[in-house]
Amino acid sequence: MKIVYFTHSLASCWNHGNAHFLRGVLRDLIRRGHQVEVLEPQGAWSLQNLLADHGEAGLEPYRAAYPELSSTEFGSDFDPDRALDGADLVIMHEWNEPSLVAEIGKARARGGRFTLLFHDTHHRAVSDPDAIRAFDLSGYDGVLAFGETLAEVYRRWGWENRVFVWHEAADVELFHPPAAEQAREGLVWIGNWGDGERTGELEQFLMAPAKAAGLSLDIFGVRYPPEALAMLERYGVRYRGWLANARAPEVFARHLATVHVPRRFYVTTLPGIPTIRVFEALACGIPLVSAPWSDSENLFRPGQDFLFARDGAEVERHLRAIQNDPDLRESLVRSGLETIRARHTCAHRAEELLGFVAQLNKTARPAAQQLITETV
Repeated sequence: MKIVYFTHSLASCWNHGNAHFLRGVLRDLIRRGHQVEVLEPQGAWSLQNLLADHGEAGLEPYRAAYPELSSTEFGSDFDPDRALDGADLVIMHEWNEPSLVAEIGKARARGGRFTLLFHDTHHRAVSDPDAIRAFDLSGYDGVLAFGETLAEVYRRWGWENRVFVWHEAADVELFHPPAAEQAREGLVWIGNWGDGERTGELEQFLMAPAKAAGLSLDIFGVRYPPEALAMLERYGVRYRGWLANARAPEVFARHLATVHVPRRFYVTTLPGIPTIRVFEALACGIPLVSAPWSDSENLFRPGQDFLFARDGAEVERHLRAIQNDPDLRESLVRSGLETIRARHTCAHRAEELLGFVAQLNKTARPAAQQLITETV
């Protein structure tokens, strides 16, 4: 099967978490014998920021880890018929421009002999629904939503049984425990500051407990404004800047534990959706403590795969226990790895994707329709 994926960027993971998941899934599809082509717009802001900060050297970890992957940039002379020639499956990520989304939908509606899916991996459907409604999805066959609560939004918008829950997962070829254990110390957190929507949570569930437990804290990520850096300095945090995702396993391997602090939308409005860092951390065999969120889809075994904390004081207690109890560390690592390997690898998600396509192809193609613009 020929698969064409329209992404924001495959090469850059600078503030672009979908690249993590996409790389692992596409690598698995290639190894299953499928032909994969990745298209991305010229001047993608993630790639431009990466190159501005780190130059071509910033791309080397990705290239070394994924030699079988490549992408083609397109510009104003983009020819959709040429790009889609021979395609069996086309997937459009929601970080693309509405004009491109509409253009590919029209190509499908004109009789394109491929299955066309829209891939949503963000909270904009609830945080900024007008931005999603700006997309003309009338020519699309289905939607891939990275959580059940997001899928339910699309069902309310009229997609019914044409929306599929497609969670992110870990690329276990890259994300795995170190071949040989080394000395571990301190706490690590890998994440972007973003728009300040979880400033209080990062202080309450990460910085303050780490300091209270006497653990050093290394933070990696981008988009940290001066006020964020000042907060890190007050807590004695070592800010390390951007980290290529392909290097995350070696960083996890040097630390005693990590913490999951979900963005506020994934606690309040879209519960049940963990970030990809949860899957990747557990796959690397590092004990994890999580701030509150609702595992409404039973993706994990809270208390076994990782430790939930209701407040900062409980995070501190968990961190002290992990620091002082080798048996607890071993148990968390073993359980977390077991769950990832059984249910949450990119190979699992590739298999799910092929199943979704088969399911759509078994039924008559529904008439094209516009999204229903009701209030979320």
